[in-house]
Amino acid sequence: MDNTENRPQSLELSEILRKYAASFIESHDICANQLKAINDIVNCRTSNMNGHLKRCDHCGHYEQSYNSCRNRHCNKCQFMRQALWVDHLKGKLLPGKYFHVVFTVPESLNKLFYINQAICYDLIFKAAWSALDALCRNPRFLGARTGAVAILHTWTSTMLYHPHIHFLVPSGGLSDDGMEWTMPHGEYIVPVKVLSKLFRAKCADQLKRLIDKRQLRMPEGMDKKLLLQAIYDKEWVVFTKESGKTSDHVLEYLARYTHRVAIGNNRITELENGKVTFRCKDPKTGKYNRTITLDVMEFIRRFLQHILPNGFYKIRYFGILSPACLPLMDVCRTLIGNEQYFPRLEGLPIYDVVSIITGKDPSICKICRKGRMLPVFNANAG
Repeated sequence: MDNTENRPQSLELSEILRKYAASFIESHDICANQLKAINDIVNCRTSNMNGHLKRCDHCGHYEQSYNSCRNRHCNKCQFMRQALWVDHLKGKLLPGKYFHVVFTVPESLNKLFYINQAICYDLIFKAAWSALDALCRNPRFLGARTGAVAILHTWTSTMLYHPHIHFLVPSGGLSDDGMEWTMPHGEYIVPVKVLSKLFRAKCADQLKRLIDKRQLRMPEGMDKKLLLQAIYDKEWVVFTKESGKTSDHVLEYLARYTHRVAIGNNRITELENGKVTFRCKDPKTGKYNRTITLDVMEFIRRFLQHILPNGFYKIRYFGILSPACLPLMDVCRTLIGNEQYFPRLEGLPIYDVVSIITGKDPSICKICRKGRMLPVFNANAG
């Protein structure tokens, strides 16, 4: 199969899948979403996708470009989406510092969550926000309505299955009468231990209801009694810290978590003798300066664990940051006393967006460095 490719990286996920995905599919059961993700990633920016021919208007140099797959699990297709999303969100976020709160599911529930992904992921979004909102409204803590931007992740740096949700929460909230912006009483917006216990209780309540209604598939060897034991045997980890002094810092921080996939091409260092080596995080330093080597079949298996259900929203907005609360956002901005940012990238041609983000004009000819590469005609796939 001809799949000539635009390839800036020396080793990419697409190359690994191109070489080994067929063997993996023969020996493993995969769902339709996983198969689609494999096909999209393998074909992304190759001649198997529609493309276009460009010609320099100065020296006449021709260049063939191929289209992106735009699959949200493709690690080559997230840069532009991330930049546009962050720019758009900047116009919605309230000014000031934010708290980063992470809600984590115990490992003992991993099998249950994996075979009920859409239901269980939705459950922890709702349970986490319900717990956070309830405590923030409590006069002992914040005593006000706040909001959050929440992002689901399902992986560790070694691509193990680890469902957790990142919440970004304003350091404050709107009073019940809508007349005052209220700041936290203590160092954090709410006590972490109390939040952890309430999150666990809300998850447990919803899981029990789903089981009673027979809406959950149970892992082999697990029943309701064992599930409750798994829920209550261990503490549920909730982590919080301040994420930035200003909304600009918050957006820079948030960009690390949005539109990220399980592994980026820049972390893959070697493919040799059926084994993949990639960089992972050192738990002591937090830096990606350690390496791990996996059999390629295990590498693919781990990656495919993180393909989300079709149509599932992994980024959600709650409370005063939700789209339904735009009038309240204006009230909050007035109380805080800061002007609204207007997105600078919306509606711009893609070349202009890349130029603004990178500081380089992607249309400049790589040969003469004087002319601009302009489309000549569309090239059909194949």
